Amino acid sequence: MGFTKYDVIQYVKENDVKFIKLLFTDLFGRIKSISIQPAILERAFEEGISFDAGAIPGFLDSSKSDLFLHPDAETLSVLPWRPQQGRVIRMFCNICYPDGSPFEGDTRWLLKKVVSQAKEMGYVIKVGTECEFYLFKLDESGNPVKVPYDNAGYCDFAPVDKGENVRRDIILTLEKMGIQPETSHHEAGPGQNEIDFKYSEAIQAADNFGTYTMTVKTVAAKDGLFASLMPKPIENQSGSGLHVNLSLYKNGINLYESEDEVSKCFTAGILKHIREITAFLNPLNQSYERLGKFEAPLYVSWSPENRSQLIRIPAAKGESKRIELRSPDSSCNQYLALAMIIAAGLDGIKNNEELPPAVNKNLFSEDVKDLEKLPQDLKSALKLAEESEFVKTVLDEKTLNTYVSLKRNSKDPEFGEL
Repeated sequence: MGFTKYDVIQYVKENDVKFIKLLFTDLFGRIKSISIQPAILERAFEEGISFDAGAIPGFLDSSKSDLFLHPDAETLSVLPWRPQQGRVIRMFCNICYPDGSPFEGDTRWLLKKVVSQAKEMGYVIKVGTECEFYLFKLDESGNPVKVPYDNAGYCDFAPVDKGENVRRDIILTLEKMGIQPETSHHEAGPGQNEIDFKYSEAIQAADNFGTYTMTVKTVAAKDGLFASLMPKPIENQSGSGLHVNLSLYKNGINLYESEDEVSKCFTAGILKHIREITAFLNPLNQSYERLGKFEAPLYVSWSPENRSQLIRIPAAKGESKRIELRSPDSSCNQYLALAMIIAAGLDGIKNNEELPPAVNKNLFSEDVKDLEKLPQDLKSALKLAEESEFVKTVLDEKTLNTYVSLKRNSKDPEFGEL
């Protein structure tokens, strides 16, 4: 990392690069791309590359639809699965209006804005993700079918765990792209897998998640499989979560390690606003079929180590000391989700929110009538977001209304689409 535009231009000249993919995400986190040739790379850096924003739901209408992609040189990476002769590289982009001002619907820019607010307050937030996905077989025509790749369970070993080689190929590919997975294993569901990532600053963590989703699907397809990121692809089996680990730094010190009171306020802010931001962390109807089952949280609570909680503090030491938010799933827009989570934590610091007592219970088996629940469905979650004054401090009203309206009028992706 740390590339400049001059580094990128030089790399393209010296490494037989023939295509540059400019990546961005729509309002719902779907990755989009435009390919350019090396001859116009410098123009891309100086002026941006235009695209039809009216063709992307939630951006602009056709009456005034030009937006521009400005590549972020620091995100340069080769796509290892493409030919080594006539290489293909990719960069994530910022989205701007023709006059160069940021487009409000660019959620990567939104996360950057929240991260800047944190830095102005003297804080750096580091994020590590735990990403779960299912592997399914394909039929004779190459279409995915709801037949899991194996029938293994949690932490099973090959040959029962048939996903071991697929995970290996995914991890080696990600390492070639400068991303550091730390652990991987078979998860509880048949054909379910998990890969966990080393923490990094929030923007990089979000970019890395986008790279991870591309890589998982690409490697699975090369192995004749389909990788599903849906939160509940198989009824009566474990759902797939995107556990978000957060640590809070000030002057190079991890405030969770030192058990500083500010870290408690950060956690309290997330708990306070979690119901209002759930529509961005769990954006599908199917998301709510996962919550409250198979170790997925349902109640607004926290506790050390306890996996039945919304937020747990894992048993860790040193730089690994952190909180783990267990409700999000991989169908979210990672930039928007992290922006909401971090902003909620910062709001807790600003208002000196008091952390409620830990709930040291197994919430899957004990009586918990006095605890508030997460929204029970997407309709309720969208209503909470729409009415939230806090959400409107993070997301401009036009973009919020667009998100809510499109979500209310859309169906979940079909099996095989996510």
